[in-house]
Amino acid sequence: MPSRPYYIFPLVFASLAHGLLPRDACTALESGLRLENTTIISASHVSGPINVTSMGICEPNSQVLVSSAICRVEFVINTTSTSAVYAEAWLPDTWYGRYLTVGNSGLGGCIDYGNLDYGASLHFATIGSNNGHDGTVLDGRPFLNKPEVINDFAFRAIHAQTVIGKQIVEAYYGSPHQKSYFLGCSTGGRQGTQAALKYPEDFDGIVAGAVPADWNHLVDLGTMLARYVGAPYASASPSFISSALWDVVATEVLKQCDELDGVKDEIITEPDACNFRPEALLCNGDNTTACLSNVQVETLRKIY
Repeated sequence: MPSRPYYIFPLVFASLAHGLLPRDACTALESGLRLENTTIISASHVSGPINVTSMGICEPNSQVLVSSAICRVEFVINTTSTSAVYAEAWLPDTWYGRYLTVGNSGLGGCIDYGNLDYGASLHFATIGSNNGHDGTVLDGRPFLNKPEVINDFAFRAIHAQTVIGKQIVEAYYGSPHQKSYFLGCSTGGRQGTQAALKYPEDFDGIVAGAVPADWNHLVDLGTMLARYVGAPYASASPSFISSALWDVVATEVLKQCDELDGVKDEIITEPDACNFRPEALLCNGDNTTACLSNVQVETLRKIY
């Protein structure tokens, strides 16, 4: 990808630095900015606080908060002939030269609108994407027989949206960013780690929380646990444990193991020392609701 954008109307894209109003500079991006393998879907100025309609299938046509005045740019990057990254740039009216890419979560095909708004409200030019596919945090179907989509998810999407995002920022503000950052947790933490390893020039600073570094084993563990509770038709399985019952389980785990360190503080400091006995939750004559059946107790024993 080129290091600098090129324009149809160079004078227009002197942008804010040459005195255009934010609304005019923003809408001009849609018609005039040309970037490699990239299409600007729309560019509109939004005067927050206000709700706007989200892009993608994760929250189709839902309303997401824009809490400050921004230029909202929706765009798509064709990473290969069989893969693409849909992304948004939220560019605040008040900008101090800072650029921010935000990550995803789970299997990660959802734009993180909460962190887009968070970054923009703190005056970062903020970019987020669908990580190369549309899909919820637990939906692996978009990857089936699509190796390039997997590559986008694994490492390429964050880099591509950052390269293009920085060019959009420069076109809009009339000057390049001064500092570039990444913010992400869980899958976002993995994305930040991959960025540091593969593309160390992309960011000056990276916040990578709860990094699932051993990704393949993590997914395998999740699949195994899902099978324990009756997947793929869990709700119809006698092994299924509802969300309400998991609260009961958590309470019992604390009851049995909280004070192993000598302090009752609702924190299990040494989980390896906790020899949890799920049979304590077995239903009996006095308790028939906040309890587990024999099958559920055995399921819990497998999990623990």
